[in-house]
Amino acid sequence: RPRSHTVTTTSSSFTANLSASSSTLAYDREFLRTLPGLLMVTEIVLGLLVWTLIAGTEYFLYPAFGWVMFVAVFYWVLTVFFLIIYMTMTYTRIPQVPWTMVGLCFNGSAFILYLIAAIVDASSVTKELDSHNYNSWAASSFFAFVVTSCYAGNTYFSFISWRSRTLQ
Repeated sequence: RPRSHTVTTTSSSFTANLSASSSTLAYDREFLRTLPGLLMVTEIVLGLLVWTLIAGTEYFLYPAFGWVMFVAVFYWVLTVFFLIIYMTMTYTRIPQVPWTMVGLCFNGSAFILYLIAAIVDASSVTKELDSHNYNSWAASSFFAFVVTSCYAGNTYFSFISWRSRTLQ
């Protein structure tokens, strides 16, 4: 007598969620065409200039330049991290995090600490300290103020984004 070959398969919700969450990350190239995206790239490029100009000198002999190095490297690493998050749209996969508030706090703190670091950098540059490091320190001071203005711009855009989210 012929047998019927019926196969029943089931899948758990775990495997369905796993396959949905392990798909490739999205890439948002349009982010770099926005003003916040352009400011972020400028912060990365010029922030790199700030800390490499100081790192190429004997900055460790002067504590003020150590503070500038800390701020520049710390916010450079975090800005690269946030650029990756925005470019890969990771923020859409972690909706539990209040990204507008995180962006506002990050950019606001970067603006304040970079402003302090730029002022410390500019006030520490003198010919008497070390004449062969003078040009590097002066250039780092200039670029620190430019990066500060970029963080100020991104703080403004983060505030506008946060404000529009809280009013909804």
